[in-house]
Amino acid sequence: MSRGALWQACAVSRFNRSESLEALLTRDFDVLVIGGGMTGTGVAVDATTRGLSVALIEAEDFASGTSSKSSKMVHGGLRYLQQRELRLVYENLHERQRLLNNAPHLVSPLPFLIPLFGRDGVVSKTVARSYRSALWLYDVTGGLRIGRRHKEIDRAEVVRHFPTMDVSNLVAGFLYFDARGDDARVALTLARTAADHGAIMANYAPATSFLRDGTGRIIGARITPSAPGEEGSAPIDVRARVVVNAAGVFVDEVSSLDEHGSVESLTPAKGVHVSVPAHRLPCDIAAVIPVPRDKRSIFVVPWSEGPYVFIGTTDTPYDGPLHSPRCEPEDVDYLLGAVNALTSAALTRSDVTGVWAGLRPLLKPNPSKRISERTADLSRRHHVETMSDGVILITGGKWTTYRKMAEDALDEVARQLPGLGKCQTRKLALHGSPAKGTVLIPGIDDALASHLRGRYGTDAVDVARLIGEDPSLSEPIVETLPFIGAEVLYAARHEMAITVGDVLSRRTRAQLQNAQNSVDAARRVAEIMGAELGWDASRQDQEVAAFSQMVLSELTAAGVALDRGVQR
Repeated sequence: MSRGALWQACAVSRFNRSESLEALLTRDFDVLVIGGGMTGTGVAVDATTRGLSVALIEAEDFASGTSSKSSKMVHGGLRYLQQRELRLVYENLHERQRLLNNAPHLVSPLPFLIPLFGRDGVVSKTVARSYRSALWLYDVTGGLRIGRRHKEIDRAEVVRHFPTMDVSNLVAGFLYFDARGDDARVALTLARTAADHGAIMANYAPATSFLRDGTGRIIGARITPSAPGEEGSAPIDVRARVVVNAAGVFVDEVSSLDEHGSVESLTPAKGVHVSVPAHRLPCDIAAVIPVPRDKRSIFVVPWSEGPYVFIGTTDTPYDGPLHSPRCEPEDVDYLLGAVNALTSAALTRSDVTGVWAGLRPLLKPNPSKRISERTADLSRRHHVETMSDGVILITGGKWTTYRKMAEDALDEVARQLPGLGKCQTRKLALHGSPAKGTVLIPGIDDALASHLRGRYGTDAVDVARLIGEDPSLSEPIVETLPFIGAEVLYAARHEMAITVGDVLSRRTRAQLQNAQNSVDAARRVAEIMGAELGWDASRQDQEVAAFSQMVLSELTAAGVALDRGVQR
């Protein structure tokens, strides 16, 4: 039996943090991955499916950084065609199709509307030709893999899809097709997929220093468990033959853990989104809205769950604290202003029900090249290199191409571990991915069954089984949203959720859609988690207070008020 097969045979029995910490304490590994976002979990999947023993450590919760704060779109990126990044668009669309094939329960096609405006019922020939050429090129580059090509539509059809669109200068539109997915759940699913193949995964396990051999080469990291209640925990030394720094926007911070110097590889850019009630901005498909006087566009996208629409994103340089990017009042006003300029919605800050801000890990530009000062013009390519201390650094990129990034990183690992096999992830079904056909879930109504299938795939049966054991778990936990108590219990038992915020922010996306209702639900979530994880009343109070304070802080920074008792 190979070392990889032997490792998998003795792997932990489930996705369980206490067992993972025990394994980190007692075993050595082939590869240690630092970072539990999309890139890091993707690296863990690639490494373990090539037969390596793998450990992954994440400083906070899985996907708690950029990988839960994207625009939730799996796309090629039309604007990259304007930057003549044809290879990047091709790669993005190729990886989009792989996600559609490998995780159909999490990623699905989504039509996008581009409205065309003009004067006296006529669109500028230059504008129309530009869009038409870009969309044909998008289809040819790989967009047609989704099974649909773009088409031109008339003004009436634009309004049917987007009823509040200002018709005074609206002439026609285009429809093209991309995809969407829940970024945080995709990252979590990657973590569980890696665990299925034998990887040891641990959240709330930050690296505090590196371990080095006598030559100065890094051979692991020291971690200190940091989940609530673990104050004073003894550090754990995790040893590995190769270390991969896949910490996303935090890669430079990780590289600077000790006195041996640092690198500056990234130029972070902040992206902000806001949610509003769907009745205030109704649309049945996504829309691309040009921003007046800014030469860029934003998206309006209906949430796949719940009666809300989100608007985003901004793209601005960022030099603040990496751990706490904030949506600020001017960000909210920018997004609402862009929508209001082309619709009759007349949105105000009082309409905003949720906000989120994330940082894109853009590669620092080559100083020898003249580039635009706008972060929107920086490339979304990724870069892999081996540092002088042996650490493999993977930077840049976007979540659509996480799998290709991981493949490139493991090809670099092969330089240090000769004989490593080829990539196995191109057609690898992710955890929960159903075989052809529908996952049957007896005993619950069709709407709830559909909801669970779209979030858990084949695991939906296990979530439904919890309802059979306790029917009260079928009740929604957040007003106006479909998430139920069984999902909270499942998250605590099987998805390594440690805090109320893990559940309301990432295992579900309740906080992003309606922050006030999520705060109101925090007590019930704490009770369900507490019964499973052994929290006493004091710990439950602490969890509710911590989540409520976090939400209040984010909304206050954005200039948005919590409206207690107001249905939105």
